[in-house]
Amino acid sequence: MLLARYAPLLLGLLPVVPGSAAAQVPAAAPPPLAGTYRYTAYTVFDAESSNEPTAVRGVGGTLTLRPDGTYAKRLSLALGSRTIPFTQDGTYTMAGDSIRFAFRDQKGPDVQRGTARLDSVNRHLTLTILGYPTGNQGVYELEVAPAEATVAPVPPPAPAPPPRARAGRKRRR
Repeated sequence: MLLARYAPLLLGLLPVVPGSAAAQVPAAAPPPLAGTYRYTAYTVFDAESSNEPTAVRGVGGTLTLRPDGTYAKRLSLALGSRTIPFTQDGTYTMAGDSIRFAFRDQKGPDVQRGTARLDSVNRHLTLTILGYPTGNQGVYELEVAPAEATVAPVPPPAPAPPPRARAGRKRRR
């Protein structure tokens, strides 16, 4: 299945090889890229395959890059009759056209690296995210979204309450 094959790249689960050019992007201040963008296309390039790049269908959602260096990714993909949502919140930094997204997922802290190119005349943003093995990448095409599409800040989750002991019951040994 297409999603199963490319889900690690899409979800940011593909590691970046230490020592590669992508792993050496220095951290810097957030760019003048801040704003909300709407996803219009997603293409997967698999260096190990002789197949043409895969244009993923049914791409939607928004990416909000805030001036304080935080971001909110709300990506959706239509697969048959289902829509699969992908939510990711974290921080981003830029150095030149290199972009770094840092976030936490089910497996813990993670990082995605790549390039960002903004065509301000056409209000178009291209994000190329590097994958593993070297040569694989995902290319997201986005356009500046209307002001009403802005995503509000996401508060951190509240800590879980401690488990309660059941009253009146003795534990058997």
